[in-house]
Amino acid sequence: MDRQYVTSSSDVLSGTPVFTGTRVPVRLLVEALSAGDSIDDFLEGFPSVSREQVLSFLAFAEEVAGAESR
Repeated sequence: MDRQYVTSSSDVLSGTPVFTGTRVPVRLLVEALSAGDSIDDFLEGFPSVSREQVLSFLAFAEEVAGAESR
């Protein structure tokens, strides 16, 4: 995973993957989108996360999901 938008460190939330430079777990984005929230809704609730970070993570997740289905 590109460390520019997501990091994981035992010093931050016990190693939970978070958006770089924040303490916002990536899991919260996945949960929000699964619940029907928009990216804008998520960003409004977590202003420390950038749109670029969200879109980069989603592109990565789509790439991984596509590779697993092959």
